[in-house]
Amino acid sequence: MPSQRSTDTFGYDRYRTDEAPFEEWNPTAETIRPVRGRHRVTKQRGGGLARSSTVLGVGVIAAVGAGGMATAQTGKPPVSISIPDLPLVSDDSSDHPEDSATALSTMGEVTEESTQGAGDAGEALRARIMAQVEQQQDQIESKAVADAVAAAEKEAAAAAAKAEKEAQAEAAAAKAKAEEEARKKAEAERLAELAKQFALPTSSYTITSTFGQAGAYWSSGYHTGLDFAAPSGTLIKAVHTGTITFAGWDGSYGYKTVLTLEDGTEIWYAHQSSISVSVGQKVSTGDVIGRVGATGNVTGAHLHLEVHPDGSSNGIDPLAWLRGKGLTP
Repeated sequence: MPSQRSTDTFGYDRYRTDEAPFEEWNPTAETIRPVRGRHRVTKQRGGGLARSSTVLGVGVIAAVGAGGMATAQTGKPPVSISIPDLPLVSDDSSDHPEDSATALSTMGEVTEESTQGAGDAGEALRARIMAQVEQQQDQIESKAVADAVAAAEKEAAAAAAKAEKEAQAEAAAAKAKAEEEARKKAEAERLAELAKQFALPTSSYTITSTFGQAGAYWSSGYHTGLDFAAPSGTLIKAVHTGTITFAGWDGSYGYKTVLTLEDGTEIWYAHQSSISVSVGQKVSTGDVIGRVGATGNVTGAHLHLEVHPDGSSNGIDPLAWLRGKGLTP
């Protein structure tokens, strides 16, 4: 035990009289060299570096150890060391109030607060990222919905256009059909009316040769009229009202009668066995003008009928002309 104790100092070993009196060493922030490398000074939240209780603790331990070692080597009484309440080390040159110093016991609280702050920052970052992801997902879904709506509208518009086009086509077809039916009806009425004005040239007949038919029987190389084969003596009638402009023999035609209609069309009746009219005579539709025979260049009894518009030398198809008048040979 030391030979004397003081309430203000403490030391090791006994007090020795042969040594000089001890001087009290009070470490300060200027006399303590900060330990570098293995201890990191924590930065305070409010700015600047936090006061490090760790640095102060290391300095005190070093001072106490140095004092003990000096006493052991020199044999001097132990050095009295008092620990003042020093301000903590900081890189901020401004003075800090005494009540802002952080004690050693609060080191764990600072670390916990720093960890808590880092956790809060990470949670905020995570929440922000999740919010961005949700926003992007909402944008993608909105775009998909918009695209689907646009596609549906486009499809509906195309369907409507197609339906309208089909309706127009159906309407046009119905209109054309109605017009065709009306035209046919009007033509039928016209032909029916004409049929009352025109008549077939004979009866009890068979069509044996048609217009334009080729053969050696005709001097021109083709048939120039329409042949109605009928028994000899069958009555021949006027197809329409007109005037007799020729009645007599005409070579290969045999006995021939020419009926000129009011529009100038000439109707030739050939190969007659007899003629019942004379030139200049007016006749009406259905009047008898002669009888079927086999005179001229023939192979049998028949009526050879030719149609010459405006008295031309070249005739037209008698079958088509008769049909145009509402008659069906």
